[in-house]
Amino acid sequence: MNPLIIRQRDTATGPVLHVAGDLDFDEAPVLRGRLDRLPLSPGQCLVLDLSGLAFCDSSGITALLAARQHALAAGADIVLAAVPANLLRVLTLVGLDQVFTLRSEAGAAS
Repeated sequence: MNPLIIRQRDTATGPVLHVAGDLDFDEAPVLRGRLDRLPLSPGQCLVLDLSGLAFCDSSGITALLAARQHALAAGADIVLAAVPANLLRVLTLVGLDQVFTLRSEAGAAS
């Protein structure tokens, strides 16, 4: 089990959260709590850089959907960047690749 580590950097277009470790039942509340405290403004873009993500279960996917709701409620956009292949496969299988904007590299989304 890898603890979830979230690092934030702010860009001209909005915050970038680099998410590393396991996004699972135990760690998903960490991301949700961080998002609850993250101010977003209309027109900004929240980027979740998932390049360091080792594992993501259904609780993690629910946390990603909560991030989307948080962004939309603020009038902001959301991008999932550098999504690991195993998670991308799951997102595609359940149709969430049509819900999220996906970028292959974190730098391309910020």
